[in-house]
Amino acid sequence: MIMNKIEHIGIAVKNITKSNELFKKLFNAEHYKTESVDSEGVITSFFKMGNSKIELLEAMSPDSPIAKFIEKKGEGIHHIAFDVSDIVQEMKRLEAEGFQLINKEPKSGADNKLVCFLHPKSTNGVLIELCQERRS
Repeated sequence: MIMNKIEHIGIAVKNITKSNELFKKLFNAEHYKTESVDSEGVITSFFKMGNSKIELLEAMSPDSPIAKFIEKKGEGIHHIAFDVSDIVQEMKRLEAEGFQLINKEPKSGADNKLVCFLHPKSTNGVLIELCQERRS
């Protein structure tokens, strides 16, 4: 297996400002970054939790995937992201194992990452994100 650790857990929220305040109280810590990811139609906010992170996701528009998720399931855990050393290799391995990739090529994600998602239909209902740190 080429997955190194849980990189972050993504939580869909209706209002990132209010949610930042809620999680600040919960974690007794400030978020360290807010970022827009236009390709996904989200605004993100990150909290460090030891070697992992919590990513809050707010929809930028009513037709974004996060808005649709919240409409269908409500606020809550959206995905689990795993850090990988070589995202292209891991995508090939997982596709060969029968997992359904949502995107066929890595794409730009938040927090200086290349990302790829696995369809929940192939992962027991859990949206899985693969993340690789961008290399300069």
